[in-house]
Amino acid sequence: QLQLVESGGGLVQPGGSLRLSCAASGFTLDYYAIGWFRQAPGKEREGVSCISSSGGSTNYADSVKGRFTISRDNAKNTVYLQMNSLKPEDTAIYYCAAAPDYYCSVLTEYRYWGQGTQVTVSS
Repeated sequence: QLQLVESGGGLVQPGGSLRLSCAASGFTLDYYAIGWFRQAPGKEREGVSCISSSGGSTNYADSVKGRFTISRDNAKNTVYLQMNSLKPEDTAIYYCAAAPDYYCSVLTEYRYWGQGTQVTVSS
């Protein structure tokens, strides 16, 4: 069964950090670009970041540039999202998704999606 599983979410105070993980099972991520998305209550899903299959190319939404870092460890079949200087507006369910492409962009069509992990930033 092909599956993506996110973990690492939780409750954190403003200014704090979290590292999300996206682990794949049933397939290897080596040939997939990976994207992180989030959806807050009452809002549309938005793209946060993505990384090429090799890890050599990354993209970030303007709202998270300089605060979030995406990386991948293909040997562990896992992609990470390091989130620093978190703000209340970062509160959302975070999802990872995989696309059978080398590069990623806003036009990338993702084939596999995880179930999401909740991130809450609050004092």
